[in-house]
Amino acid sequence: MQKRCRIIYNPTSGREALKNDLVEILNILERAGYETSAFATTPEPNSAQNEAKRAAQAGFNLIIAAGGDGTINEVVNGIAPLKHRPKLGIIPAGTTNDYARALKIPRESPIEAAKVIANGKTVKMDIGRANDKYFVNIAAGGLLSELTYAVPSEFKTLFGYLAYLVKGAELLPRVKPINMHLEYDDGVYDGKASMFFLALTNSVGGFEQIVPDASLDDGKFTLIVVKTSNLLEMMRLITMVLNGGKHINDANILYVKTSKLVAKPVDEKMMINIDGEYGGDAPMKFKNLKRHIEIFANTQEIPERAITEVKEDEDMDEAKKNFVDGVQELDESDNIKLDK
Repeated sequence: MQKRCRIIYNPTSGREALKNDLVEILNILERAGYETSAFATTPEPNSAQNEAKRAAQAGFNLIIAAGGDGTINEVVNGIAPLKHRPKLGIIPAGTTNDYARALKIPRESPIEAAKVIANGKTVKMDIGRANDKYFVNIAAGGLLSELTYAVPSEFKTLFGYLAYLVKGAELLPRVKPINMHLEYDDGVYDGKASMFFLALTNSVGGFEQIVPDASLDDGKFTLIVVKTSNLLEMMRLITMVLNGGKHINDANILYVKTSKLVAKPVDEKMMINIDGEYGGDAPMKFKNLKRHIEIFANTQEIPERAITEVKEDEDMDEAKKNFVDGVQELDESDNIKLDK
């Protein structure tokens, strides 16, 4: 039976260039062995999520999320609760495209991104669950995380990541810490912080050094708590991020690995940001779902340390080879005849 693929694309993502490449993308996927069709999302709530769930339940082998991080999040929320989940492909067409950046998927050319899917290399990726919602890249809480809500969608479309930088510079002086109660695998944080975030990849808001030791499939979040809101200290921390991720050992940062988190407000409201959008208010429980969705990626460009499953496979291959070599040496040295 021929494999089937459903492209779920946002016709308004980025600079709306995706539509111009759609015919060539369909051709690439057809040549890769997929009977391919496309669905354009609508302004109705959960349009991409509902179509992803429908396509998965209809037996599609591959679902492609074509758009920004918001489209990817919706598609994942459509398939993540299902027992039988299709493979996921990504064609980035948004603003920061953090998830595509982490998977080394070309972000400037939808056609090149489609070729990554056609190449057939995948990673079984961790995803996060926040109460009854799912996320693929980041969840965050605190006043600093509310930056995303302050950037109008039109501004993001026109100016891309520059929009976040401009708005961030404007809001940073007004950020103040709030009291948080955070329960993670190996401890509890009780105190003031301007922000916490749980990261699943190394790419957060366009920065690739915020989580310099990120693993995509180890079943662990990286929890980062920013304890300060002092403007000079914040600027120093940003400089340390850009200078090779040296912030992780700073006294103003809590940096730990955890498979779960419970986040509770103490004396004021704490909004939770999930993959760049408002996801509800704390209290909220987060859980890492290890290797939950198989996603096409440019695996040759991803650092080896970021994919533990590949390393385990390589270790197993090496162990098998060593065993065979050892048996051969034993056979030759002791003249023991083994059945081949």
